[in-house]
This record gives sequence, C-alpha cells and structure tokens, in this order.
Amino acid sequence: MTGHDTNDLGQPIGLPVSGDFPRPTPPYTPMEGRFCSVVPLDVNRHAPGLFRAFANDGDGRNWTYLPYGPFDSEPEFEGWARANCMDADPMFHTVLDANDVPLGMASYLRVEPVAGSIEVGHIHFSPLLQRKPQSTEVMYMMMKRVFDELGYRRYEWKCDALNAPSRNAADRLGFTFEGVFRQATHYKGRNRDTAWFSIIDTEWPRIRDAFEAWLSPDNFDATGQQRKPLMARVRD
Repeated sequence: MTGHDTNDLGQPIGLPVSGDFPRPTPPYTPMEGRFCSVVPLDVNRHAPGLFRAFANDGDGRNWTYLPYGPFDSEPEFEGWARANCMDADPMFHTVLDANDVPLGMASYLRVEPVAGSIEVGHIHFSPLLQRKPQSTEVMYMMMKRVFDELGYRRYEWKCDALNAPSRNAADRLGFTFEGVFRQATHYKGRNRDTAWFSIIDTEWPRIRDAFEAWLSPDNFDATGQQRKPLMARVRD
C-alpha cells in the first residue's frame, strides 16, 4: 500500500495528487529504439510478416493464453486483425526489427486518462523476438511513453494466473504482483483467474534507470550476452 496523510479528524487519507486530469491519450505514433521500433499496426503492411513470424511457433504454444488464435492461414489472421486491431482501445502496435520486419505485437488497453491508468497487453512476441534485447526494449519504450511523455500514474500487466512465462516476465520487468482475481473471465471455453501486476509512477525512475543500464552497449559482451540481468537491476 502507498503512503497516506491524516486529516483534521485524525483519519488516514490518500496523499495529494498533482497534475492535470484527464491525462493525454497515447498518441498513435512510432516509438524508435536502438534495437527495434514499435509502430501502429498497419494490417496491409504488417499482417503477412506477422503471420510468417508467428508461424515459427510450430506447436502453437504462444497462443495458449491468448483469447484468439492460432490461425491456419494468412487470410484468416488478416481477417482477425482487421476486425479486432483497428480501434483506439486496444491500441495495437507492431514490433519491427532494424530492417522493418514484423516480429510481434503489443497494445495499450483499458486506457483511463481520468485515473491516469493504462494497461499493456495482447503481447504476442514471435520466437524471432523472444529472449532477445528487442523484446526488453519494446517494454521499456512503451513504459517510457506512458510515464515520461504522458504522465500516467499506473501501468498494469494482467495475465492468466496459470501463465507462468507471463508472470515471470512481469517480475523480470519490475512489476509488483498485486493478487489474483478469481474467475475474472473465461476464454476458449475455459475459466481464467487473472493475476494482476503494476508499476506506479514513484517506482518508474528506479525501473527506468535499470532498463537504460541493461540496454546500454556496456551491458553486452562481444558475443552479445548480457553482463548483468535486468531482474538484478530492477530489484537493486
């Protein structure tokens, strides 16, 4: 729990909140990094490449905890993207490598400018992106936009409580586990208990420094291997 003040009646009350509300809505503009870029999803340009990238997941395990997919053909995937990825919330983005090849997707969703809260979700990184510096840089750029550019107070991560890789990723990226909402929803004919995680604005400067230190060229040896893991930095 965050800190509190005390009013004239001796009751504990929340700390003052500064700044103007509502906070700005995220702009649908590119985010450029050293390893990759995160750009608004363009179905015509990105769907074929995304389908090819996702096809590297031979047994379809990356789709298990998503409420859609896998898709058997490029037209099927393109049709899904046109029907579901063109709205302002969720705000879908494509991850492109240095050669503008699509490697994965992620989105902002449940955008609440009045509260200053936003969630990152629909994260689907192909095997070409997983466990690569690009995947970490994507998360850094999306967080940086939310906190530094837009002044949001809270950044959320939610996943199926049984999705161990997603929970481990949230922990590695500096999110704090807040609990499990039992029977929060259902998908693909099965129940979903939802695990909640968050980063708040007062934590962001420390986490930002950890990301930037991890992403620095000095953190990688001649073979491209990290010298100090991100989790060790965000938990310092």
